[in-house]
Amino acid sequence: MSTVAPLNLGIAGLGRLGKRHALNFAQKVPGATLVAACSPVADELAWARRELGVSALYADYAHLLAHPGLDAVVLVTPTTLHAAQITDALNAGKHVFCEKPLSLDVEDCLRVEETQARHPNVKVLIGFVRRFDASYQDAYARVTRGDIGRPFYVRSQSADKNDPSGFFVRFAPTSGGIFLDMNVHDIDCARWFLGGPKIARAFAAGTIAVHQGLKECGDVDNGLAICEFEDGSLAHFYATRTLAHGHESLTEIVGTAGRLTVGQNPRLDRVDIADAYGVRNECTPTFWERFEDAFLREAQAFVDMVRENRPPPVTLADATEATRIGRMLTQSFRAHAVVEADERSG
Repeated sequence: MSTVAPLNLGIAGLGRLGKRHALNFAQKVPGATLVAACSPVADELAWARRELGVSALYADYAHLLAHPGLDAVVLVTPTTLHAAQITDALNAGKHVFCEKPLSLDVEDCLRVEETQARHPNVKVLIGFVRRFDASYQDAYARVTRGDIGRPFYVRSQSADKNDPSGFFVRFAPTSGGIFLDMNVHDIDCARWFLGGPKIARAFAAGTIAVHQGLKECGDVDNGLAICEFEDGSLAHFYATRTLAHGHESLTEIVGTAGRLTVGQNPRLDRVDIADAYGVRNECTPTFWERFEDAFLREAQAFVDMVRENRPPPVTLADATEATRIGRMLTQSFRAHAVVEADERSG
């Protein structure tokens, strides 16, 4: 049994994903104790009291940071708040787990890196959940031991089932656009599998296939992108919010001696259905069913990282590069032109 004290956590943000993170940290992660919750929405605080048994409830983030005995915060807040909230937590001496992306702005990312450098004993983990998925980890282990030779090309996609309610249309004005909101996972995966190369140039294009309301904020519901890295490696990304059948997270890694594919068939389970319509399987309806176990692994990794003083499995520099590339893709899409990298692109 561990003699290390449990990590006292507070969570800020109790929307759809925030509730799921809260339940994981409160009920399923050994070594973690959820002691406080923060939200400006009264119904969300009432949910935390009722479902999590948390009595320390705050409408103001500064009050959460001042909670007695608090060790760390979990941020599942709007992306526009991430950089400032992480900075405030670091300055208060609190460890941070924050959902992706680190920020929509590269300068903000770099300022967070600079702040963390002044607090080297305070840890930060940004939630690139695919790195914690068992299948992605298996693929990464095979790449690192040379099973497919030298990897030089990654094709990756984030594809969501169409939501006729238009939730993401309402969310789009603050999301940063499809490339930062969705492809940021694919960007991080590509750099992870390719050894962390720097971006050289990028091109992106997109279209509105279904949700015309996205025109108002200059976003699209389907996007394509190509990235060339300084070492000559390549990546191709696809994002869609309009699939008919379910959620697909697919990544293909091509090397000089072989190829690996993760998620080729977005199976919900191991059941195959054979009937008058043919042979098929049901698909994962949303990202949560696909990555539920990975989110739990991610939460456990954060707690273990802090309690056992481990290095972060995803660095702030990785998160900054994901934002940098996502910004370049957004700029390319809007300009209809190739965007060249510079030291502080974005």
